[in-house]
Amino acid sequence: MSEYQYYEFLALDRPLTDKQRAELRSLSTRAEITATRFVNEYHWGDLKGDPQKMMERYFDAFLYLANWGTRRLMFRLPRGVLDGETAGLYCYTDAASVIETGGHLIVSLYADRDPDDYWEEPGGQLAAMVQARSELAAGDLRLLYLGWLLAVQSDDVDDEDTEPPVPAGLGDLSAPLQAIVDFLEIDEDLITVAAAVSPEVQDGEGLAGWIASLPAEEKDTLLTRVASGEGAQVQALLLRRFRAAGGSEPTASARTAAELWQAAGDRKAARQKAEERRRSEEEARNAAARAAAYARHLDELATGTEAAWQEAAALIETKRPRDYDLAVTLLRDLEALADRQSDSAAFTKRLLELRAQHQRKPSLLDRFDKAGLPR
Repeated sequence: MSEYQYYEFLALDRPLTDKQRAELRSLSTRAEITATRFVNEYHWGDLKGDPQKMMERYFDAFLYLANWGTRRLMFRLPRGVLDGETAGLYCYTDAASVIETGGHLIVSLYADRDPDDYWEEPGGQLAAMVQARSELAAGDLRLLYLGWLLAVQSDDVDDEDTEPPVPAGLGDLSAPLQAIVDFLEIDEDLITVAAAVSPEVQDGEGLAGWIASLPAEEKDTLLTRVASGEGAQVQALLLRRFRAAGGSEPTASARTAAELWQAAGDRKAARQKAEERRRSEEEARNAAARAAAYARHLDELATGTEAAWQEAAALIETKRPRDYDLAVTLLRDLEALADRQSDSAAFTKRLLELRAQHQRKPSLLDRFDKAGLPR
């Protein structure tokens, strides 16, 4: 399998200028570059630019993957919508880190997986994940917590480290967050164990009531900002404040990384054992059903044993390989019926006579031998 790398950057908050696009073109003559997107893939060679520096200067989202297993995601947010100290509670390792620039914070998630046995070139994966950035801007810290779990899974967190505050809704991930979990292969059992202490996210009905309770003057100010083109910023602001006011703040916990990883391992073992038991029970049911069906088949065969022998003889006389196979199948059924009726000797005698009658047909006799018929 040849080397393969894929780079994708998105500009979300504002489009790239002509000058910026020209600067990016100097990094790659082959890349697809638009006002909002930079995409390039390499079967040999590598990107000239540094993805981190490109994120600092141009972009808000980044996805990288290589067919030897490396995967990376980065999301850039303005400092006003994400507190660096809060982000640092979750992202302080190689697997999950926070990069601080003059006006932004960049959340970086990194994983080294096993190489892919079967490779499909990507397309559109980052688009399925970018809404997680908006969720984070709105005060939803599940992305950061998933980054911490990725670090636990990657053995980047000390066993004695206590988990950071557990955000609401961890047991019911949004589609973008689930896409990130799948892309980085964050352990589902680890997520489930961690979600045991995660409260539910408040419903939209509560949000509507909270907005209605805001002072009229404040709502006018917010509406003016929306009309001025700041709709996304106002939405993020309102959702952050709603989470803080409505009890959706992360829950403190005293579980350590080692305890969570052990609990995830125990859950995985129990789940696999249950799956093995279910598979074994299903196989037993299928085997019983096949045995019952075969017993009914032998019951029908018992009503016409002589006709079955004559049919086998007729099939042999055609000298066609396919008919030989059908004859062997029929003879094996007759043998099973004879065993059930305690009349194996009679079957053996008649089968040996059939062998003698057709001793000049080596292909037929070879089929008899392979089927284990008496000789």
